[in-house]
Amino acid sequence: MWQRRFDNVSFRGVMSGCDRTGKALCVVAVWFGSGLLPGAPGTAGTVAALPVILLAGCLGSVGKGVFLTLLICVAVWSAEFYRLRAGVEDPPEVVVDEVAGFFTAVVFWSPSWVVLLAGFVLFRFFDIVKPFPVRRIERLPGGVGIVADDLAAGGYSALCLWGLHSAGILM
Repeated sequence: MWQRRFDNVSFRGVMSGCDRTGKALCVVAVWFGSGLLPGAPGTAGTVAALPVILLAGCLGSVGKGVFLTLLICVAVWSAEFYRLRAGVEDPPEVVVDEVAGFFTAVVFWSPSWVVLLAGFVLFRFFDIVKPFPVRRIERLPGGVGIVADDLAAGGYSALCLWGLHSAGILM
């Protein structure tokens, strides 16, 4: 799994020569290996966000907001570090942005399976389709651009979840 190659850059090659902090940032960037799975790394990263979302479910709204803020900061930092080491503008194996985006979609909901499933489907839809202005946001430089488009997709997803709830479809 660790030798999986994307865009002729191997994870092991990116990690070589890194100190402990650099290695930790690389592991976080690929969200503990989920971004190295073959096929659809973004979907794998989104699924791998579930344990964090479920654990954060015990926090209050303020705690979740603080946690999301910290997650975004770490996501930008690790994505930028990995991007520079890999020499690729938006490495597909970097999925910490999906984790932050999916968490954004469901952050203020109680983590029921209905909400998580609806949030997952909505987030993947908006992350893949990239409606206006998500595609423009993706063009921001570095780690900010890598993460910001997923935050916008998470925002669209959250709005849709609230709309479904207001319409009585999602309880």
